Amino acid sequence: MSALRTPAWQRAALVLPAVGLAGLVLVLPLLVLLLGAMAEGWSAYVDAIDERSALAALRLTLTVAAIAVPLNTVFGVVAAWAVTKFEFPGRSALITLIDLPLAVSPVISGLVYVLLFGAQGLLGEWLAAHDIQVIFALPGIVLATVFVTFPYVARELIPVMQQQGREHEEAAFSLGANGWQIFRRVTLPKIKWGLMYGVILCNARAMGEFGAVSVVSGHIRGKTNTLPLHVEILYNEYNHVAAFAVASLLALLAVVTLVLKSWVEAKAVRDLRAAQTAALDEELT
Repeated sequence: MSALRTPAWQRAALVLPAVGLAGLVLVLPLLVLLLGAMAEGWSAYVDAIDERSALAALRLTLTVAAIAVPLNTVFGVVAAWAVTKFEFPGRSALITLIDLPLAVSPVISGLVYVLLFGAQGLLGEWLAAHDIQVIFALPGIVLATVFVTFPYVARELIPVMQQQGREHEEAAFSLGANGWQIFRRVTLPKIKWGLMYGVILCNARAMGEFGAVSVVSGHIRGKTNTLPLHVEILYNEYNHVAAFAVASLLALLAVVTLVLKSWVEAKAVRDLRAAQTAALDEELT
């Protein structure tokens, strides 16, 4: 109510700079990106995307995301379940490890993988003797991506599960339900929107990761380049139109991610309001 009593000019003085800054930082770069991608016409744009290396980079990006996101989803659900529903030795250490990738530079994490699995690394000789290649290959890119996207699902679910408490799970257990039944019928319906939100964020970071993947990929064109790395190569070769065209694919994926994120948020708010209304009606009756 106090906000409604605030004079219009004061609200405008707060809103307009925020909108202007958002437009300058977010909208203007997207417009520059689209103009650069279409600088030589639609045919040049299509040719840049339809080029063999670009398609290979797109396939690799989607493949890495398809592997990393489910792995982190399973881990995030299990970790959030363990942290919020049980007390055990090492619980604080587990929470710290979940936050570790947020505190470590992606480049440093990629370098650690090189020191572990590279040809001169700690496990390099053993891997070479067994004809296993991790660095400069798909396994290394997946490992680096899994590490940088490690916290997203767990960090979305932990606050949600903490807020919901343990009462419903304990009631289901007292009625004879086993662990899987409790998770599938009690816990999962309550965390589904938080889970979807975490998966969307995890997928967005997996497809856009640059630093860690750049260290472990080797920049082998058509083989170990993801879309962000392919954009860098094109730009360094002064092929600006192709770089902007491929970058527009990442921008499109980002827009789709934002749309899904907004839909999940709106759906979660509607479900929350419906639950509150149902609880109020039950109290009144």
